[in-house]
Amino acid sequence: MFSLSVNSLSVNPLSNPPSTHRLSAKTRSEIERRLGRPPRGLRAVAVADAQGRPMVIRVASLVDDKPFPTLFWLIDPELCRRIDGDEARGVIAQFQARLDRSSALRAAVRGDHARHVALRLSYLTALEREVLKSRGQWAAIGERGIGGIADWSRIRCLHTWYAAHLVHRNTVGRLLDARWAAQPL
Repeated sequence: MFSLSVNSLSVNPLSNPPSTHRLSAKTRSEIERRLGRPPRGLRAVAVADAQGRPMVIRVASLVDDKPFPTLFWLIDPELCRRIDGDEARGVIAQFQARLDRSSALRAAVRGDHARHVALRLSYLTALEREVLKSRGQWAAIGERGIGGIADWSRIRCLHTWYAAHLVHRNTVGRLLDARWAAQPL
């Protein structure tokens, strides 16, 4: 396991995150507090801070019997507030403009989406695969990228990108890290 410093936060991507069956009542309570509601489809804590507090949770691909393509959910309040502010300041549009001008960035983002889909599929159970295919819902999980986006050339929701980045580094997460390094809190 390694630690990654994110604006003075020390985070620990969990190489083998605990299943929900092994999550303590304290952890479940902390997740609910951070979300402001009980989690739906909770499978694991994917990333925790140095004190063991959950920062990113992994969610099932079938939630309430419906496809749910958002694999990782950012629940760290400090990071969520920072990203909320960046989204309100138009950072998605700024990053999208950079992406639109750079074939290298577009290729990197497509690669990020492909790796994310492969990771999402690796967590599916045989029953989930069967249900998705039999209902004609496979595309929602097997073809959509980070955050469930269908158009892999577009950036949407920095929260989902950054949650995924904390688990496996990605292009949009690196752009956010660079922005934050240039504009510390």
